[in-house]
Amino acid sequence: MILERQPENEPRCKICRSGNRSIFTGEIAIHFPGLAGLNKPVVWVFPTISVCLDCGRAEFVVPEKELEVLRTGVPVEGAAVWRGGRR
Repeated sequence: MILERQPENEPRCKICRSGNRSIFTGEIAIHFPGLAGLNKPVVWVFPTISVCLDCGRAEFVVPEKELEVLRTGVPVEGAAVWRGGRR
C-alpha cells in the first residue's frame, strides 16, 4: 500500500533522476556479513522508505540505537535486535 507520493520539491532519484517516487513503511532485518556475522545480532529497523517507482532504488534512515549496533556489533539497550536462539 502506497502511503504517499514523494512531494514534487523533493530531490529526484539518485540513479535514474526520476521524480516518480513514493513513500512506504517497511521492516528490514540487517545481518552482518560472512560466517562471523552468524555470531552477531540481527538488527531490525522499521523505517519509512522512499522508493523510485521507475528504477527501484530505495532509501531509508537507520535509527541511532540500531546504527550503534551496526557500528559495534554489540546489542544496545532499547535497540531492536535478535540474538538468535536455540531450538
